Amino acid sequence: MSAGTVASGFATYPSLADRSVLVTGGATGIGAELVTQFAHQGARVAFVDLDDAAGTALATEVERATGRAPWFGRCDVGDVAALQTALRTAADAVGPIEVLVNNAANDQRHDVQDVTVQFWDERMAVNLRAQFFAAQAVAPAMAAAGRGSVINLGSIIWHAKFARSSGYATAKAGIEGLTRSLARDLGPDGIRVNCIVPGWVMTDRQLRDWVTPEAEREIERSQCLPQRLQPADVARLALWLAADDSAMCTAQRWVVDGGWI
Repeated sequence: MSAGTVASGFATYPSLADRSVLVTGGATGIGAELVTQFAHQGARVAFVDLDDAAGTALATEVERATGRAPWFGRCDVGDVAALQTALRTAADAVGPIEVLVNNAANDQRHDVQDVTVQFWDERMAVNLRAQFFAAQAVAPAMAAAGRGSVINLGSIIWHAKFARSSGYATAKAGIEGLTRSLARDLGPDGIRVNCIVPGWVMTDRQLRDWVTPEAEREIERSQCLPQRLQPADVARLALWLAADDSAMCTAQRWVVDGGWI
């Protein structure tokens, strides 16, 4: 879904108007949908991504559709120092971050015998470590405001025992533990921490690289619902978790997978 074609007929959240939102990995796929949907709610959106061209193009598209340009910064979230710097710069641009969506990830498939220490560490750095340090960076400002919502993106991949994904699956399993721990630690400051667990979402990358005819048959066998999951299905759940409508929801896993697990 492009920035100009957000579907009508879905909820509008008044509490998201002018709320400062930061999305990691926001240039493409689910991240781009998150950026778009939050912008159409009237939020002040910032996002980071490694893909400079896609990020710049999305920012232009969102500005054209909403009249407000999101802030975009190129950043490798696996580099903690660079991530911290980007988050500070984003806060200067859109205001202290009130909603953090930890979306950035790399789900590259891999065989067990091909995994090196470097590959393993890189998977942990991007898929798990970045989520903790992003939350750590924004928590003081959220605490000062007395509220905040941290939304971590997990995956059904380890629940469903997908093959060739041990590094990614391990990181995504860790995110659920991280979510519950951070919810306990940050809750006294009014900060909520939740985890969205998407199923197999039909992003351009998934369709290009992984959704083979065999994969289509697996989706049909495994989901209770026949429709294919779209990025907007995930984004709409994130909107609710960011809004005041979910004010007493924290430390939870929210599954949007068509009934796979």
